[in-house]
Amino acid sequence: MIDFESQESLPRLVTEERSRLERWIRRVAAGYGYSVGNIHYVLCDDEQELAVNRQFLGHDYYTDIITFSYSTPTTLSGDIFVSTDMVKENARSMGIDEEEELRRILIHGVLHLTGQEDKTPDTRQEMTRKENAALALW
Repeated sequence: MIDFESQESLPRLVTEERSRLERWIRRVAAGYGYSVGNIHYVLCDDEQELAVNRQFLGHDYYTDIITFSYSTPTTLSGDIFVSTDMVKENARSMGIDEEEELRRILIHGVLHLTGQEDKTPDTRQEMTRKENAALALW
């Protein structure tokens, strides 16, 4: 099951294109050899994201996404916190549509659930390549 919660109204992508979004996430997961178990997205503001970052990871900085994996070797499951404030800012700074950036961030979380890291320049580059490949499937 893939579900979404938000402090505000859910973005159009989640409400109007939910079936397409879920099929896309499942297709990307399947491309890495996984089925989808329970993926819970929490769309929140910067302050809630910072609170989660502080409380659970001991990090005192803003970020666009935090992923907690409960995956098994064959099934992706987890809680994915997405800062919609950061999504908007990233979209503005890159000159792209907010929905495109939201799709990138949502799939970024799925890639984390598959084990993809992004802590070094090489792993960030690989993450970006995989995000772009997934976005091409949209």
